[in-house]
Amino acid sequence: MSYALSTTTELPFADALTAVREALAAQGFGVLTEIDLAGTLKAKLNVDIAPQVILGACNPVLANEALGTEPQIGLLLPCNVVVRAGDNGRTVVEAVDPDVLVHLSGNDALQRVARDARTRLLAALAAVSRP
Repeated sequence: MSYALSTTTELPFADALTAVREALAAQGFGVLTEIDLAGTLKAKLNVDIAPQVILGACNPVLANEALGTEPQIGLLLPCNVVVRAGDNGRTVVEAVDPDVLVHLSGNDALQRVARDARTRLLAALAAVSRP
């Protein structure tokens, strides 16, 4: 089972990061956390990697519904969305596939909310991948 939804955009990294935030917001997701992975590894290990940011995205309505169905699902929230510099000036955008949450939890009652979250995340990825 694949655990990622993914797209590549022609946008440079900084522009893609802004576009991803906007696309997530248009789908009802807020960004609760932001981890500059490249900056952290540079500061902690003096290691250089290509720019990469992990956004912790949350749709409050869907999160509330998921928590009401499976209280432990909070361990798997928020949905991580990664924006990372790719080859030839392109940027890769990946999101955790919410179907994985259903699989990991073993609770089929989460299928509806996972399907909704997946549809919204795919729409956000599609918005970013358009030129």
